[in-house]
Amino acid sequence: MSRYFEYRHVVGFEETNLVGNVYYVNYLRWQGRCRELFLKERAPQVIEELRADLKLFTLRVDCEFFAELTAFDELSVRMRLVDLAQTQVEFGFDYVRLDGSGTETLVARGMQRVACMRGPNTRTAPTRVPDALAQALVPFTQAGLS
Repeated sequence: MSRYFEYRHVVGFEETNLVGNVYYVNYLRWQGRCRELFLKERAPQVIEELRADLKLFTLRVDCEFFAELTAFDELSVRMRLVDLAQTQVEFGFDYVRLDGSGTETLVARGMQRVACMRGPNTRTAPTRVPDALAQALVPFTQAGLS
């Protein structure tokens, strides 16, 4: 069983800059998209909580680039759990270019730290990571994390 949640994507022209490579902000967008699809597929109860009063605040995000992507490159964004604390979750992301012949190239690596909050927008307070989210993340735990 794979220890990551995968979001597959084909790069479009609108995601590239004038030089023809992918504009850096798109890597961060793909992190968010991967996280959203994870919730939709693996923890739909959390989406219901988000519709109520749960909020997921992104505290920190980064991405380190190793190679360029261009239009029509096929990409696998692979999310895994790096850290699960009482009120926060840290995700790791590998961006892997797929060439169709089975060759994979790691083109970037990123992370995202998220805090769980509840309450009205003017008075949000930290809250425990929902059980449904914690349980959904178990299969995607980074090796060595317990």
